[in-house]
Amino acid sequence: MSETNPAPGGPAIDEQAITAAVDAALAAIAAAPDTATLKQVRIDHVGDASVLSTANRAIKDLPKDQKAAAGKLVGQGKGRVQQALAARQGELAAAEEEAALAAETVDMTLPTDRRPRGAAHPLSTLTDRIEDFFVGIGWEIAEGPEAESSWLNFDALNADPEHPSRSLQDSIYLAPEGSGMLLRTQTSPVQVRAMLERGAPLYVACPGTVYRADEIDATHSPVFHQVEGLAIDKGLTMANLVGTLDAFAAHLFGGAPVTRLRPNHFPFTEPSAEMDFRCFSCDARLGLDHDADPECRVCGGTGWIEMGGCGMVHPNVLRAAGVDPEEYQGFAFGLGIERILMLRNSVADMRDMVEGDVRFSQHYGTEI
Repeated sequence: MSETNPAPGGPAIDEQAITAAVDAALAAIAAAPDTATLKQVRIDHVGDASVLSTANRAIKDLPKDQKAAAGKLVGQGKGRVQQALAARQGELAAAEEEAALAAETVDMTLPTDRRPRGAAHPLSTLTDRIEDFFVGIGWEIAEGPEAESSWLNFDALNADPEHPSRSLQDSIYLAPEGSGMLLRTQTSPVQVRAMLERGAPLYVACPGTVYRADEIDATHSPVFHQVEGLAIDKGLTMANLVGTLDAFAAHLFGGAPVTRLRPNHFPFTEPSAEMDFRCFSCDARLGLDHDADPECRVCGGTGWIEMGGCGMVHPNVLRAAGVDPEEYQGFAFGLGIERILMLRNSVADMRDMVEGDVRFSQHYGTEI
């Protein structure tokens, strides 16, 4: 396979370009003098904007007869790079540890703290704060299993059989093959379970851990956390949704945030939207008549920060859960808790949240 093209004018998957990208990545990995440099090499060559990741995303748009060959080409190339990264990480980490041990001296006569103080992880603290908000407005907190059936994770949420989220590139399925079980990709199945168990009216927030087939980098992780909300009652409208999310944004970020809805498409809501709020970091926070700072790292110079997906619950989802859409309406939304923490507390790299260094948690102290 020399070149595949998903659509006229679309991104091409060219064997020569993939080979060149792999060779460049291997050369950069071999030349990395320390783990800090290797971290940037990882972002540059297998991060979201890299040639390999862009090509991987483009596979879904290829004709069916080209997908296998393209997947093999890109997958093998990315695998070689990941193996080289892991090997080089081990070499550099060992060398740096050896150098640190040689440079440091320890006075064994000095007193030590035998019971070092721990700290609640900021993700746990933020989740508690989120739950407090929803309990405060009269909602319930609902939980569900992390190993979930495909029916609850996809079918009951109106996802068609060919939806890309069902593929192995996005979802992590459990053995044996064909079991129909996977690690949930969202906490939406908890909403369906709540409707099946309790019926309507219903007001629940569903925080929890979710899983995607992603490589960990500064802004992505294969394991992360979401909070999703579901309200089912008579006479609910988009105005109720906007009011709830406005109040939630004010609770998390303070002030009176300016919000907007951008039309979008999700199979489980109709109409669907992405909700943004005005950047709180640059001059955009002063209102719509103030321009954003082009150099602002929080909003990227746009003046807006994406909050999450939302919309009115699709009638098919209500029917799947045994709720009559002629009698009840509902709204739903989903937000990433890691993303909220990154925006709220200026955390630059998602990997800092999972490395297990207690100093990361101690830095944020205790919220009251």
